[in-house]
Amino acid sequence: MTAATAPVVIYHNPRCSNSRGALALIREAGIEPEVIDYLSTPPDRATLQALVAATGGSVRALMREKEALFAELGLDQPGVTDAQWVDAVLAHPVLLNRPIVVTALGTALCRPPERVLALLPR
Repeated sequence: MTAATAPVVIYHNPRCSNSRGALALIREAGIEPEVIDYLSTPPDRATLQALVAATGGSVRALMREKEALFAELGLDQPGVTDAQWVDAVLAHPVLLNRPIVVTALGTALCRPPERVLALLPR
């Protein structure tokens, strides 16, 4: 399977303009991705941890810190561990930032949406 034929997956929230923008750019490139509405079908622990690892970042980098629930749960406090952030996202998928796009060329949080272009085959 080549980058051109490998599946493209987007962890999508249809209410998010960045997520809609990234999805539109993928489709404009002639690719119909697997769209996962992660609020309806949240990733399990293994998938979430794999997404974090694939981005090369941290769990916190994939969290919506502006979401009121982030502060309400104390996730903005010093000393919160990666395991606690993962547990929070598993319990409250709204805390996961979006869109996260997975392709054969990489995995990234695509904010702004144009970041997806680097992940698409040319």
